[in-house]
Amino acid sequence: MFLDNMTMAAQQVIILYLIVAVGFVADRLHVFGQNTAKRSNDLLFYIITPVVMVQSFINMDFDIKTAKTFLIAFACMTGTLVVGILLAIPFFNNKSNKNSTVFKYAVSYGNMGYMALPLCYAILGSEGVFYCSAGVVAFNILSFTHGIWCMNKGEGKTRFEFKRLFLNPGVISVLIGLPLFIFDVELPEVVNSAITHIANLNTPLAMLFLGTYIANTDLKAMFKEKNNYLVILLKTIALPLIMFCIFRLVGISGALLTACMISASVPSANNTVMFSAKYGKDTGVASKVVALCSLVSVFTMPVMIALSKM
Repeated sequence: MFLDNMTMAAQQVIILYLIVAVGFVADRLHVFGQNTAKRSNDLLFYIITPVVMVQSFINMDFDIKTAKTFLIAFACMTGTLVVGILLAIPFFNNKSNKNSTVFKYAVSYGNMGYMALPLCYAILGSEGVFYCSAGVVAFNILSFTHGIWCMNKGEGKTRFEFKRLFLNPGVISVLIGLPLFIFDVELPEVVNSAITHIANLNTPLAMLFLGTYIANTDLKAMFKEKNNYLVILLKTIALPLIMFCIFRLVGISGALLTACMISASVPSANNTVMFSAKYGKDTGVASKVVALCSLVSVFTMPVMIALSKM
């Protein structure tokens, strides 16, 4: 059963990374490059991914049990982020290493929007996206508060941007989708069709963009940085195994457990690079750790997903 589940999960992960490979080749052939991907990133971040989240609410029938499960998912995925933050502190708290904050962020925050959502949809369908949406909200709340503080630490800037707690795509999507879910609103078929077509763009675009980022990374230097391997050990192996034990101890099971494990085992977030650029950190270091962590997750994620389905 474990091998069957791992094979099924591996197939889904491989499908995603085949699209990443297309993005990699497209960049090398100068058909679709990193600069184009960066300019298109706002379309994915502000339009397409929020539509996917809203669609997940529309496709779920409201009942008290489902609403409670969403709150439980939010608690579980918030817990995953908090454990990740705590896990990184003992290993990357060296003030003399100017890149410590980059590595700390890479361990703490996983690729929720571009990896967890597409993978949850591929394996669990709309139900998985519904649960994963709770994780995206938790991610946005913590990344725009703790994440910014973490990146600014030591630079004389520790101000939280409180407005971003609400003015970000993840929270706004839930504020739109939640009333539709609670009041069981049925949208016109033409609107549903438009939403479906836009939502279907999320996975291929996210993976193509990731491929262009990897294509512009110095692959040789990526494998030489020792801290990258420590990030991989903590982010893709230690964190999901710790969370698996916690989830099982508190009785999480079924599709919710799988969604939580997908969210716990995704590689470092692309925000590691974006926040590094915004707050004056080394974007080269950030790109390398995200790229290597993403490559290794091809092998680690199927194992963690299979564990959740035993």
